[in-house]
Amino acid sequence: MGGADGGVSAPASPVRFVDRGAARLAYVAQPGAGPTVVFLGGYASDMTGTKATYLEDWCRARGHAFVRFDYQGHGRSSGRLADGTIGEWRDDALAVIQECTRGPLLLVGSSMGAWIMLLAALAVPDRVRALVGVAAAPDFTEDLLWARLGEGQRAALRRDGVIGLPSAYGEPMTFTWRLVEDGRRHLLLRAPLSLPGPVRLLHGTRDADVPWETSLRLAEVIRERDVTLTLVKDGEHRLSEPHELALLGAALGSLL
Repeated sequence: MGGADGGVSAPASPVRFVDRGAARLAYVAQPGAGPTVVFLGGYASDMTGTKATYLEDWCRARGHAFVRFDYQGHGRSSGRLADGTIGEWRDDALAVIQECTRGPLLLVGSSMGAWIMLLAALAVPDRVRALVGVAAAPDFTEDLLWARLGEGQRAALRRDGVIGLPSAYGEPMTFTWRLVEDGRRHLLLRAPLSLPGPVRLLHGTRDADVPWETSLRLAEVIRERDVTLTLVKDGEHRLSEPHELALLGAALGSLL
């Protein structure tokens, strides 16, 4: 899912834009050695979140190339959140990857971004060297949204096309029927999943938005054996405390 990364100060690198059809996608890129680390954020989050900027600093200090970006309807990119879908945001990620990176990639996905990360890896497997998921939320539209709605809420979502749900991060979070319908075309936890490289998963045991069992399910469906799930005791959905960010850096370092 998303909405979990608080904003920080303006990025050190300039914000640039890439066009995908009528959409204008904002991104920040820093040059360096490969593989390029690409950060994919969560639902209703943006590229100024704590994990995104931590990873940028981490990569800069070690001379690695890094890219962070906003999907349509997020941050400084064009569009409305309510018009977005999993498939559209996957295509946004692929457009940024195609236009802004060269050579091998290491993808890092947070919450819903881990779902987009997996879909992107399946689309360009020859370029992906490794994957890191933080509080991974594949299939969240079905398992964590639709499954938790009562019959009255489901009827309202179908009828009105949109529903607002309480959020621990401020204003109610908006979800659309279109998002749920499209999500069903991209579910990944229902069958064995072949990925192009090693996978590292981090998840907090006190995550109230995406239960840690979601990452366990993901680890179980991945065919490859080089998969590690690290449970962070008392960690919440953000996983943005200093010691939690250090775990993320360590996971990245083990793959680079």
